[in-house]
Amino acid sequence: MQEDYEEGRAWIEINLDNLEYNVEQIKKQISDKTKIMAVVKANAYGHGDILIAKKLNEIGINDFAVATLEEGIHLRENNIKGNILILGYTSPKEIKKIIENDLIQALVDEEYSKQIQKENYTKTPLKVHIKINTGMNRIGFSSKDITALEKVFQIPELQVTGMFSHLAVADDENEESKKFTSQQMKELQECIETLKQKGYDIGKVHIQSSYGIFAENHYSYDYVRTGIFLYGITEKEDFYLKPVLSLKAKVESIHMVQKGETVGYGRSYTAQKEEKIAAVSIGYADGYPRGLSNQGTKVLIHGEYAEIVGKICMDQLMINVSNLKDIKVGDIVTFIGKDNDKEIHVNELAQKAGTISYEILARLGQRLPRIAK
Repeated sequence: MQEDYEEGRAWIEINLDNLEYNVEQIKKQISDKTKIMAVVKANAYGHGDILIAKKLNEIGINDFAVATLEEGIHLRENNIKGNILILGYTSPKEIKKIIENDLIQALVDEEYSKQIQKENYTKTPLKVHIKINTGMNRIGFSSKDITALEKVFQIPELQVTGMFSHLAVADDENEESKKFTSQQMKELQECIETLKQKGYDIGKVHIQSSYGIFAENHYSYDYVRTGIFLYGITEKEDFYLKPVLSLKAKVESIHMVQKGETVGYGRSYTAQKEEKIAAVSIGYADGYPRGLSNQGTKVLIHGEYAEIVGKICMDQLMINVSNLKDIKVGDIVTFIGKDNDKEIHVNELAQKAGTISYEILARLGQRLPRIAK
């Protein structure tokens, strides 16, 4: 199977054993009563939502979060079992599709709840998790507006099955950020306790994201919503995970460039001596950032580093292989992942591109096949 993939121009390899390892490491950090809600939005952060979700189903993960209705339907059409929460906005006119596919909708604010009440003509209430704004100030009911929240429980067209919030700086370990995270969790807890005292069943509760697992608190909620940790990406030095994704492509042409000649669009790279240049079959249309052009960005080939030269093109890029032996057309080039004892981590690329690892992964293109290893 892998051999078939390696006949292609560029592809992504997904290590499902590493995914399972990461799940086990996450479980060690949470209480026995807390379940993992796997965040598989944006094509599972570029990893392939169905590939990832099927494996998670196999190892007992049955709670998922997506960003859109279409992502939720895609999971259902591929027989993914369990609860699927849509974290973002869905048009109230699409309520029937949410119900038909047994999805759960995030309730983003009071006005949205009124629109859903107006549009839900089905006999089945729409299952919702109420989003609480505790300081992210993106979407959600104010944690202080108990009156508005009580009204939601009185809408017969809605079935409240959960309540959640979102941490703004859980990945930041400075004292001010820790204090802010603690305050967010305290606000959610106070909101929950007030509603419970009034007799409301708020369902499942969740606020902790991947880095939120390590937030100092005394609360043990029903879920942790983890995405980036599942995929083995962390900047927390004392928490070891294994990257799940590798990005690879093929050498498609090799030629010599003479001293003073230029390479690529805009003639942005000039050879300082005779150099051997290999063209590789991947580009920014595959999601490999053009911003990595002429930045000293490294790739791996034959277990050795080579440097990208010239501007990255839509479907191709060039690397300097002058110092490498026995390079030939068809050789595999690794852009993210390991080759022998060397590794290129997505965090390195993100730093060089002036962005975050989430964006690098999420933008990897659909035309890149994903293969399970």
